[in-house]
Amino acid sequence: MPRLLDAIARASRRASASFDRLPIRVRLAATSALLTFVILCAFALAVGWITVHRVRADFNRQVVDTADQLRSQLHISIGATLRQGVMIQPPLADFASPADHAVIRIFTLGGRVIAQEPARAPSLGEPRAFAQTVHGYRVVSRPAPVRISRTNQLLGEVAIQYGRRTSDTEATVARVELFLVLGVLAGSGLALLAGIAIARRAMAPIAELTTTAAEIARTRDPSRRVPEPVTHDEVAELARTLQGMLRELDAARADTEAMLARQRRFVADASHELRTPLTGVLANLELLAESLRGDHGEAARSALRSSQRMRRLVGDLLLLARTDVGRVVSREPCDLAQVVVEAAGELGPVSDDHEIVLDVHPAIVEAAPDELHRLTINLVENALRHTPAGTQIRIWTDASDGQATLVVEDDGPGVPAELAPTLFERFVRGTGDRGGSFGLGLAIVKAVAESHGGSVVLEPAEPSRGARFVVRLPARELVAVA
Repeated sequence: MPRLLDAIARASRRASASFDRLPIRVRLAATSALLTFVILCAFALAVGWITVHRVRADFNRQVVDTADQLRSQLHISIGATLRQGVMIQPPLADFASPADHAVIRIFTLGGRVIAQEPARAPSLGEPRAFAQTVHGYRVVSRPAPVRISRTNQLLGEVAIQYGRRTSDTEATVARVELFLVLGVLAGSGLALLAGIAIARRAMAPIAELTTTAAEIARTRDPSRRVPEPVTHDEVAELARTLQGMLRELDAARADTEAMLARQRRFVADASHELRTPLTGVLANLELLAESLRGDHGEAARSALRSSQRMRRLVGDLLLLARTDVGRVVSREPCDLAQVVVEAAGELGPVSDDHEIVLDVHPAIVEAAPDELHRLTINLVENALRHTPAGTQIRIWTDASDGQATLVVEDDGPGVPAELAPTLFERFVRGTGDRGGSFGLGLAIVKAVAESHGGSVVLEPAEPSRGARFVVRLPARELVAVA
C-alpha cells in the first residue's frame, strides 16, 4: 500500500508539473471545462437516477394496474363443469396487443392453463402472489372469480397472470442514459470552447503587451508607449508599471548618452589641446637629444621616445574621439593605391626581414588622406608585429562595381579563434602586442572605414595562410577629361 500511494503521489506531481507548463489560456479553458464536466456529471447522475427510477416505477405500476383491470373487467364463466368449456368476455386479445408485447395466461387453482394470449406465449412460471421478473417479463398474478354461465353462481377462482416485456422500458432507460452522457460531453465541449474564447479575450491585452515589449527589445527604443487597457484591472496596472519602467529606462539612457557625449567631446577637445604642447616638448627633446652627450643625452633620447609614443597615442585618441562625436575632417579625392605605396615606403626600413609585396591598381575614393594613411599603416604594422621574420606580407588594391578594396594578408599564424569576435574593439591586444601597442590599431581601422561609409572584415585566409584583412570603401567615379 505505501508503494502504491507513493506511485500515485509521483504521478500526481508529474501531471501537475506538465499542467503548469501549458499556456495560461489553455489551463484556464481546461479548468473551466473540467469543472463543468464534474458539475454536469453530478447533475446527470442525479437526474438519471431519478428518471430511470421513475420510468421503471411507472412501468411496474402500469403492469399492476393492467393486472387489476383484468381481474375487474374479465368475466370468466363455464358450463356445469370445467370440462364443458370456458368463456371469457371480453376476449384476452383486447388486453394483450402485440405493440405492448404483453402475455396473459389464466390458470386453474391446480396450475393448469385454460387460456392464454398470444397462443404461443412464453412460459412465465407459476402464478405468484407478488410481482416478479421472469425471462425478461414483469409478471403480476391476480385471482379472479369463475361463475356458472346459466345461473351466474360462483363456482370458484382462477389465477390471471399478466406479463409485459421489460426490454421496451430498458431501451427507454438506455436512451435516457445516452442522452445524459451526450449532454455531459457536449456541455463540457462547449465549456472548453467558451473557456478558450474567454481566456483568449482575457489574455489579449497581455499578448499585446508581450508584442510591444518584444518590439521594444528588437528596436531598443524604450521611448515607445505600452498600450494601456481601458479597464482598471490587474492588466492595466501591469501596463502602467511597464510604462513607468520604460520611462525611467529611457531617462537613464538619455542621461547615459548625454554623459558619454560629454566624455567624447572632452576626449576630443583634450586630445586636440594636447597636440600643441606635445609638439613643443618633442621639438625641445629632439634638440636636446642632438646636443647632449653621455648620460644626459641618453636620458633626453629616452624621453623623446616616450613623448613620441605619447604623441601617437594622443593622435589615435583624437581620431577615435572625432569619429565618436561625428566630426568630419575635410575630404578630397585620393588614390588608395598611392596611399598604400607611401605607407609601404614608410614602413620599409622597419619591416625587419619581412617581404612586403604590392599589387596595387588605381582606386579613387573621397576621403581624408591622413586617415587613410593611418588605416594602411595600422594594418601593415599589425601584420609586421604578428608574423615571424622572413614571411611575406601582400597588399593589393582594386576598384570595381563602385567599390574600392584594400587587402592586407600575411603568412603568419593567423588570428586565434577566441580573439576574432573582439578583434576590432578598443584596447584588445594579441600576444605580440604586449608592451608594443595600446590595442587601438584595428579599432582605428574600423573607425576610419566606417566613417568613410565602408567596412573592414577579417576573412578566412587560404589554406596554410595567416590573417587576411579586407577594407571596402565607396569608390569615386572618374570623370574623363576631353
